[in-house]
Amino acid sequence: MGKNAPRLTRRELVTTSLGMMGTAALPGTVRGAARVPDLPGRLKQAVCRWPFADLPLDTLCRLATDLGMVAIDLLPPDDWPRVRDLGLVCSMGTPTTRRDFIARGFNDPANHPLLLGELETAIPLAASHGMPNVIAMVGNRTTRSDEEAIAQCVAGLSVIAPLAEEHRVTICLEMLNSKVDHKGFQGDRTAFGLGIVQGVGSPRVKLLYDIYHMQIMEGDVIRTIRDHREHIAHFHTAGVPGRHELDPSQELNYPGIAAAIADLGFTGYLAHEFLPTRPPADGLREAVAACTV
Repeated sequence: MGKNAPRLTRRELVTTSLGMMGTAALPGTVRGAARVPDLPGRLKQAVCRWPFADLPLDTLCRLATDLGMVAIDLLPPDDWPRVRDLGLVCSMGTPTTRRDFIARGFNDPANHPLLLGELETAIPLAASHGMPNVIAMVGNRTTRSDEEAIAQCVAGLSVIAPLAEEHRVTICLEMLNSKVDHKGFQGDRTAFGLGIVQGVGSPRVKLLYDIYHMQIMEGDVIRTIRDHREHIAHFHTAGVPGRHELDPSQELNYPGIAAAIADLGFTGYLAHEFLPTRPPADGLREAVAACTV
């Protein structure tokens, strides 16, 4: 191309590169994607495991790598070494495979012995695999007020915070929407999570800011991220409404949100957690392009 030809923007570059890929991603193969070397974006992108459970883990890892992602999110301990062997990192570990992991949280002191035991095991293990984060939950609403629940979460997490600091692993509390997906969940607002994080006062207890969930509950996503950036360690994405692909049918402007996050100098991970309605390679390709800034 001649020196006077118009230069592509970063997003145009990656969209053009990704647009050259095929569309099929079948179990055992990643023919739906070609390697995108040196992705020019400022954000480290990842993909959450559970929405793509139909794909074998090694297939998902190869697809993620081919699309320029650097991590797999929300994996249990048995999978942490597997993704590392495949050249990626688990960007957010789940300390257990308990089915009631979301519902049974730190808002109830009766749960503290179980939850602290899980984290006491998971945090050193995560550090040994070079993992930055493990997830924790507030839990479903009980008879306790929000103020009481925040106090109980602070009490429990304050016990484990020194271990997280010692191993340089961040415990990330995720706020979920209680309107559509998680009826009865108590930690459903950013302010609730901030009350816990500020109460603990540790650099290793922060928020997982799920853009999908908080758009449903409160909106004002970019302002919230800017105002509370020091308390946010991790991001999740999905389209609103529906929790599907990051495409023009949904109301969030992900290129604008991604740019706002990158402009803050964020060095953590942004992980895609949408429920696919099309072949996985298609939606993930689109998500990577939308968040490459």
